[in-house]
Amino acid sequence: MPGSKDLDPSSSPRALLGAELRHAREATGLSQDELGQSLFVSGSFIGQLEAGTRRVQPDMALKLDEILGTNGFFERNCKAVNRSKYPDHFAEAAEAETIATAIRQYAPMLFPGLLQTPAYARAVNRAYDPTAPEETIDEWVEGRMVRTRLLDHPTKPLLWAVLDEAVLRRETGGRAVMAEALRHVAGLARRGRVIVQVLPFSTGAHKSMEGSMRLMDFEDAPPLVYFEGPGTGRLEDDPATVSKLRFTFELLTASALSPEKSLALIESVAQDYAHEEHP
Repeated sequence: MPGSKDLDPSSSPRALLGAELRHAREATGLSQDELGQSLFVSGSFIGQLEAGTRRVQPDMALKLDEILGTNGFFERNCKAVNRSKYPDHFAEAAEAETIATAIRQYAPMLFPGLLQTPAYARAVNRAYDPTAPEETIDEWVEGRMVRTRLLDHPTKPLLWAVLDEAVLRRETGGRAVMAEALRHVAGLARRGRVIVQVLPFSTGAHKSMEGSMRLMDFEDAPPLVYFEGPGTGRLEDDPATVSKLRFTFELLTASALSPEKSLALIESVAQDYAHEEHP
């Protein structure tokens, strides 16, 4: 398996732990595949740990210390590195997207987190938990807004979103909130920062009717796909699964409106919401 490029340990605790894992593995003369065999995982999974796209879990940390002779280093550090402000089912995916070179996402019901405005995110989180204290909602919204800062970079990562028309039509937070959310997405698209396509109702049945999906590509690690449901999520690196879902995304983009027609529809619906809010 090709060796990964040098990491910048200052970039994140996960990158530091990955760099230490690579250093310890190479010091023992093991390849990624050989270490993976000892842990009953693939060599590509070891590569993902070293690149920082996957977490070192506590049970694996114990085995790493035993195999690599690292005197409890990974056991001591994996818990601290794995602390996250995101829910457990989403934390690994949220951290992976920060180092992704490209994110391709199909959203069937709501705007992807990276495209949300604070008011829209607040409405979504309040719907998720109607009885949560306001301070908790504030924390959740702040966490989502931190994620959106990924788009502050002019070109990275590539974000390509296919939005079901239901995303545009489902009134979330009121008409003013929807108008603002749609204009925000339209602004990002007009600046060329994101590619957005709308999958219209007229498409009818399609290959991803069962739910959302997010494909992530990386410079030095294999791609990942993330599936999400109510309060649950799963990160998958199986090449066959990733390939199948990539094909699904390609079919969705072929069935969706072009980026130009999608932008026109988004701006038209935003205008409708704004007009109805302020007749």
